[in-house]
Amino acid sequence: MAVNPIFNRINKEAAQGAYAGFGNQPSAYGAAQGAPTIPAGYQPGPSETLTAGQLQDMYAQAPAGPAQTGRLTLDDVVVKTLILFGVVLVSTVATWMYVGAQPSIAMPVWLLGMFGSLGLSFVIGLSKKVNVPLIMVHAVLQGLFLGAVSITFNTMWPGVVTTAVVATMATMVGMFIGWKMGFIKVTAKSRRIFGMVAMGYLVFLLVNIAASFMGVGGGWGIYGSPFGWLIALAGVALASYSLAVDFDSVDRAVRMGAPEKYSWLLGHGLVASLVWLYIEFLRLFSILQSD
Repeated sequence: MAVNPIFNRINKEAAQGAYAGFGNQPSAYGAAQGAPTIPAGYQPGPSETLTAGQLQDMYAQAPAGPAQTGRLTLDDVVVKTLILFGVVLVSTVATWMYVGAQPSIAMPVWLLGMFGSLGLSFVIGLSKKVNVPLIMVHAVLQGLFLGAVSITFNTMWPGVVTTAVVATMATMVGMFIGWKMGFIKVTAKSRRIFGMVAMGYLVFLLVNIAASFMGVGGGWGIYGSPFGWLIALAGVALASYSLAVDFDSVDRAVRMGAPEKYSWLLGHGLVASLVWLYIEFLRLFSILQSD
């Protein structure tokens, strides 16, 4: 969850102008002024001669919008994000109830959801096609992970889940306002730096999981050290900036005229970043309560 291949792929294609001509093609006959989109070089045949009235009607038509041209809109991204978030939420609640009644299966469900969603996220991000069924399966796996880890942590540290949820939502709103108002900048350089740091953090997380299974740090791994809360705080900062990168990527995709099908990928990426941020907050608050 520390690296989001979805937005890396979209940003790369946007930079290369790989959206099949979207975003950089001039409107035929000045569509911005309401002109008809007649193919270049078109000549009407003898039986297709256009009268002055027909031409006037064509010029009076409104220019084709994103819905007519198959381009991405912000509404598309919002709708797909809400759908996927709903799937994650339903899966999380169902897992919470099921694991809560059988605590012994928490760890297997936890690991299945965590490694399954992580591996599938790279498959989805690197795939050349938008595979909606895989994206849905990924959302279900995220729910399995969230439900198992949340009920486990909340049993050990009552109230930590509620605190993490509130912190996640507040941070998302704050990051959006900060990015929208220009207080939080996302540049090509910051994207590269963030990508390298996030990849390093992902490797650290995998190493820490192995360390925790060996009993290091009382089951916390490296987070169990005196400076564990600082590492967890750094994870929160990374996940928070990931949201700003996501917002900027969505904005770029819409402005570049990406295909509408990308709304599923963008929604998938946003939900994944929110899950990452929630887990980082959950870990941080649990460590602080443990101290």
